[in-house]
Amino acid sequence: MKILLAVDGSECSDMAVREVCERPWPAGSAVKVISIAESPLLSTETWPFPADYYSAIEKSGQDQAHAAIDKAVTQLRSSHGGALEVATRITEGHVQGAILDEADAWDADLIVLGSHGYRGIKRFLLGSVSHAVASHANCSVEIVR
Repeated sequence: MKILLAVDGSECSDMAVREVCERPWPAGSAVKVISIAESPLLSTETWPFPADYYSAIEKSGQDQAHAAIDKAVTQLRSSHGGALEVATRITEGHVQGAILDEADAWDADLIVLGSHGYRGIKRFLLGSVSHAVASHANCSVEIVR
């Protein structure tokens, strides 16, 4: 079984990792842990930003993605040892699209991700990654809260 585990370092993401760690998976199962470093939005501000502003934001996103993946891999290896084949990937782009693209490219059987549980205006403004993934995935999706 191929399990795509999307992490972002949040408490919701940690719950998704715990869920994968606690489950007995069939022999030969593989987990690919991915994290998406979103590209900084281009600003329409008239005030100029310092020259290193965007590179600092990109580095911060990459650092956060590395930390989230490292934490998840440590938990997976301590709970399953060598029973699960674990791979990682950090990618850039729009979160929903990157998760769906990676699941399709890897031919995942299951996508596991956390949900922040946003409601009302917050959900409208921020969107719901888990809802978009569940609505458009070509495989099973487990959303953990």
